Amino acid sequence: MSKLTVVGLSGGRSRPSRTSALVSAVLDSILKLEDVNVISYDLTDVGPGLFAASSFDRLSAQSREVIEDIEAADLIVVGTPVYRGSYTGAFKHVFDLVRHDRLRGTPVILTATGGNLSHSLVTEHELRPLFGFFRALSLPTALYATESDFNNYALVSDAIIQRVAVAAKEAIEALRPRVRAPHSERAAVSATANSDRSTQSPTKSSA
Repeated sequence: MSKLTVVGLSGGRSRPSRTSALVSAVLDSILKLEDVNVISYDLTDVGPGLFAASSFDRLSAQSREVIEDIEAADLIVVGTPVYRGSYTGAFKHVFDLVRHDRLRGTPVILTATGGNLSHSLVTEHELRPLFGFFRALSLPTALYATESDFNNYALVSDAIIQRVAVAAKEAIEALRPRVRAPHSERAAVSATANSDRSTQSPTKSSA
């Protein structure tokens, strides 16, 4: 069986980037737990080709490969800086190019960075609804980091590092029952899993 593939996407447009550092920390944490293929994209590098197209059909061959990698991923780790209370327009444009039926059931780790804690709910109020549209599986633990959580663009906050580890463990649990299969089959697996969960007694979770 071929290894599962994890795709990381950093939606920042600057370098160095705290957003890229956060996404990389999550990918590294996943690799410590499971032998997976990792593909990492940064909009600083791949953005210009993507921004030149208004739809998937108008993408160049090189840019189409980026979108197809996202669509075919077994797990996606996304990150965006917060701009005016939401994800950036550049980040959103990438997912305007993703075909709406290709992420169904795909686990996604949500991450964001901002200058302070005032936008800490962007993962819940902005990112989670976006991936809900795609019927992707946004994992429970989302990550939001501020400037004070980094030193020279390296993640140093013990609290965030611990949350990164929790998110990675959740991702591995989501990946283990998955196999490399066409998205039509993944949708069937996801539907079965949702049906199984609906028959179980609800459990209490702490805030």
